[in-house]
Amino acid sequence: MSLLNSLFGKKKKSFKANCDISKEPVEKGFGYLLTTAQIVSSKKFWDNIMTEPETMSYTVSHFKGNDEMATKMRHMIFEKYSTVEKPWMVSDSYIHLFEVDKAESRKNAQQWWENEGAYTPDSTGKAEDTLEEADFKSIKHYAVMEAGRERVA
Repeated sequence: MSLLNSLFGKKKKSFKANCDISKEPVEKGFGYLLTTAQIVSSKKFWDNIMTEPETMSYTVSHFKGNDEMATKMRHMIFEKYSTVEKPWMVSDSYIHLFEVDKAESRKNAQQWWENEGAYTPDSTGKAEDTLEEADFKSIKHYAVMEAGRERVA
């Protein structure tokens, strides 16, 4: 019976992942696993996010037009990313945005792959819950008020 099941039974879908930043596929066994605190603590990440085609108009309006609505949108973008409770899979193409221990992040990714996404490193959760209050406020200020300034100045 097991031979028949193996030939005709439903095949288990292979576990796959995409980069949580670019959405590009990450090959099994590769990538880096980061926490939300590690993600949002990166100024390079925020400069990248706030100057993407979808957000650039808010950034230009924020800096050049002193547009209160654009600043509110940047605040909402910050909230979107800072409130992610699960760990982030980051591809080789985007890990350069983060100052993290790459060996540890790769090791965490390996455990994540082995457990088909059920592994979470320490300090996983919303950034506000896992960072010191002063650090969180500083990061939030940079993301909302400063990120992308050099691209529009």
